[in-house]
Amino acid sequence: MKLKKLLSLKGWSNVLRGTWRYVASPRVALLDKLLFTVPVALYWVLPDVMPFMPIDDIGVSMLLMAWFVSRMDRKYPSLRS
Repeated sequence: MKLKKLLSLKGWSNVLRGTWRYVASPRVALLDKLLFTVPVALYWVLPDVMPFMPIDDIGVSMLLMAWFVSRMDRKYPSLRS
């Protein structure tokens, strides 16, 4: 995701909608869904693994969501809206 999109509300609304669309879709492989949900869940449950990271849990989750949506857009172009 480019820096300009990272700073826009429209870009983040697309990321939030896209994340839900791909996680809820039965056409997306379970491994692809786990590739996003497991790291996010682990970071939320085990934040002390990296105690001196200045990024909050929400920030890490949002960056992973942006990565996940851009990856799924390339892999499943028919699900893109």
